Amino acid sequence: MTALDLSSPVAVVGTGTMGQGIAQVALLAGHPVRLYDTAPGRARDAAGAIGARLDRLVEKDRLAAAARDAARARLEPVEDLTGLADCTLVVEAVLERLDVKQELFRALEDVVSDDCLLATNTSSLSVTAIGGALRNPGRFVGLHFFNPAPLLPLVEVVSGFATDVSSATRAYETARAWGKTPVACADTPGFIVNRIARPFYAEAFAVYEAQGADPATIDAVLRESGGFRMGAFELTDLIGQDVNESVTHSVWQSFFQDVRFTPSLSQRRLVESGRLGRKSGHGWYDHAEDAERPEPHTAEEARPPAYVVAEGDLGPASELLALIREAGIQVREEEEDHGTRLVLPGGGQLALADGQTSVEFRDVVYFDLALDYRRAGRIALSASQDTSAQTLTEAIGLFQALGKKVSVIGDVPGMIVARTVARIVDLAHDAVAKGVATEEDVDTAMRLGVNYPLGPFEWSRRLGRNWAYALLDDLHLRDPSGRYAPSLALYRHAYASGKREGSTS
Repeated sequence: MTALDLSSPVAVVGTGTMGQGIAQVALLAGHPVRLYDTAPGRARDAAGAIGARLDRLVEKDRLAAAARDAARARLEPVEDLTGLADCTLVVEAVLERLDVKQELFRALEDVVSDDCLLATNTSSLSVTAIGGALRNPGRFVGLHFFNPAPLLPLVEVVSGFATDVSSATRAYETARAWGKTPVACADTPGFIVNRIARPFYAEAFAVYEAQGADPATIDAVLRESGGFRMGAFELTDLIGQDVNESVTHSVWQSFFQDVRFTPSLSQRRLVESGRLGRKSGHGWYDHAEDAERPEPHTAEEARPPAYVVAEGDLGPASELLALIREAGIQVREEEEDHGTRLVLPGGGQLALADGQTSVEFRDVVYFDLALDYRRAGRIALSASQDTSAQTLTEAIGLFQALGKKVSVIGDVPGMIVARTVARIVDLAHDAVAKGVATEEDVDTAMRLGVNYPLGPFEWSRRLGRNWAYALLDDLHLRDPSGRYAPSLALYRHAYASGKREGSTS
């Protein structure tokens, strides 16, 4: 099954920001495009707005004037659904209410031909449930564009329970012909991106609620150590706290209130107070023009240790040993069967976050996971009230000698980046095991849909097969609510590595 022929008309129903964006994508791909909205005159206004955006593209030399004129000639607002009768694809982008969408598609089914492909751009509702109102749900599919649709490349092509393979394939190939990067996905709450991305927000909020660190510090660690483009607090302020919480709540409810997707109480209070982010002028941060942006906690300068003793290879943080040597600090290596830590001159230990807490040990400082320890600009450390001041000072001085800013947070198991990445990896393995999508499509979706520095399976391969499972297992022992219980899929993945290496444990 190939993409729709460019001569075939495409309709977009719903002419808000997303509808206009989808219409622009189809229009510049070469299709005749019909716009329809239930509000009188709104389709015509949308056509004018799209035309103005095409003008701006010409002004910026991103579109030829002749191409703009041809596109404008193919764009037609209509005032009645009957104006869509000859369309071969109708994409809906109306209010996120099941009854509204079902009513619309029932009406469309009476107008368009039997071979017309019907698609919804829903981000939170069940594609199966919307299509269930149709006489022929086999031709119904989800086409979830990301906002702004003309700029973001990802499209999740979602097959409902009754969607024909030929319909999904046709939608997939059409999205690709439009210059997008489609990924195939089964109809699951949140699809790929909104399902697997939940821990990015949830774990940041959890660290804040545990008084482990303030929003500015958590955001800085996610950016400067984790390699994420934005931190969770600034990103949700950009998205809108009400919008982000609504998606989280929808996924949680759709999974029958699965504890892994539990919404944040602190975010709920933010929404209740009307602090919705940039659009309201205040969210986690104050966005007034004269507001002073809070600075992340950064430790004062400390003297580096003269040497460290490396017990084991530090696992995912093994590149630190080379950096320490390059900084002129002596590294004494000792072989340890189970050791993955640095011993500091005062006798204290420095270990990579593993899901345990510092208070459980005599004198341990944990350091957080980094995407790239050489390039990371900031490292988070955690210690308990029982950690000696000398050990913490030596740990701070060590990372400062490597050119890193240091943020000291509370004694939070799994810290910030490590627990976030581990949970994302877990949800990704779970999704693939349940047939939601392939590993390749999951990685593509998370990189393109939310700009993650690595896809979950890229992270998993880099960190080692057992890393995420071991960290979450330790977290689950300390928080047995089920939130951190590793999925069966992740357990199998970790166990398989032991079998492959000849382990009987």
